[in-house]
Amino acid sequence: MIKIANTSIIILILTFTYQVHAGSYQAGKEKSQVCAACHGADGISQIKMYPILAGQHKNYLIHALNEYRSGIRDNVVMKGFAAGLSDQDIADLSQYFSMQQGLKIPPLK
Repeated sequence: MIKIANTSIIILILTFTYQVHAGSYQAGKEKSQVCAACHGADGISQIKMYPILAGQHKNYLIHALNEYRSGIRDNVVMKGFAAGLSDQDIADLSQYFSMQQGLKIPPLK
């Protein structure tokens, strides 16, 4: 009986943790407005020096934003933006951009 209770508690904790950091498309879309200045609407940059975020793998985006936030990736502008992001913000933004079609468009010239 105790084993069943412990297993149930673990499952509930894992489920809650996953839901908190799973990422919301709609929340990511709303939060992405500040990103549009450099990365373009829907994450499709028209300027070569700014990467296209649309269509990137979600885990890559999470990893990159965490590295900008921590300072592992050395970019003053991105560190400034990422410093104010929570783990949930990063999950939401990553969910949104990963679901866009950006990487399927022809490369910029």
